[in-house]
Amino acid sequence: MKIDWDRRTCARKSHVTYAPGEPELRRRLRAETSLGEAWRCLRCGDFVLGEPHGSGPAEDAPLVPRGKVLRDLFILRFLAIERAVRGVFIVLVAVAVWKFSNSQDAVRRLFNEYLNVFRPVFRHFHYDLDHSPVVGSVQKAFGYKHSTLVLVAVLLLAYALIELVEAGGLWYAKRWAEYLTVVATAAFLPLEIYELTEHVSYLKIATLVLNILAVLYIALAKRLFGLRGGRKAFEEERHSASLLEVEESAGVAAHA
Repeated sequence: MKIDWDRRTCARKSHVTYAPGEPELRRRLRAETSLGEAWRCLRCGDFVLGEPHGSGPAEDAPLVPRGKVLRDLFILRFLAIERAVRGVFIVLVAVAVWKFSNSQDAVRRLFNEYLNVFRPVFRHFHYDLDHSPVVGSVQKAFGYKHSTLVLVAVLLLAYALIELVEAGGLWYAKRWAEYLTVVATAAFLPLEIYELTEHVSYLKIATLVLNILAVLYIALAKRLFGLRGGRKAFEEERHSASLLEVEESAGVAAHA
């Protein structure tokens, strides 16, 4: 079922109306009804009763996303939420690593105490904790130096900052954020592929597929790096979807 992104957004955010100063264009966007004047919404195209939300020259009218542009904005905001959630999670991991680095001996003793308690329980279910990959990874972490753990925490915070900056920029559809997302995500793809060669999991596969699709979609849909005509073609596409420009072109054609 095809989604009407324009009306869906208007139903959620309300309509956007504007009264241009150009007489011919103003006439095409205005209508008289028995209940008073009505103006065409710049997003969905429906006539809305009441005073317009703004007025002035057509060139000063807000460029309201419509159609495919609006759909792309929805997808960007979905990616922004995913980046924000990942960034917050990485911040929590970095804080945990930093706290662990400052109380490494105490955590080791506590871990060993709990390991001794649970070892007979797991042995009853024929599971050997001493040869568990998870337990081995935790015990290996106890051997890291304090300085190494602090460095890991700092690198994790830096990575989280990149994710959160991406999230903010993508939410507001900033072009620099789209470039940052493509470059940063593509840079980590080899590492994600390497991790799959070490240990395969559904979460790792899903993350890798999502990141590959995000890189391809943003680069192609937003015409980054000169793809599909580059920024010029992207801006032309945005303006070609503008209701004001559509009506202005229609008015010029009818007049001719």
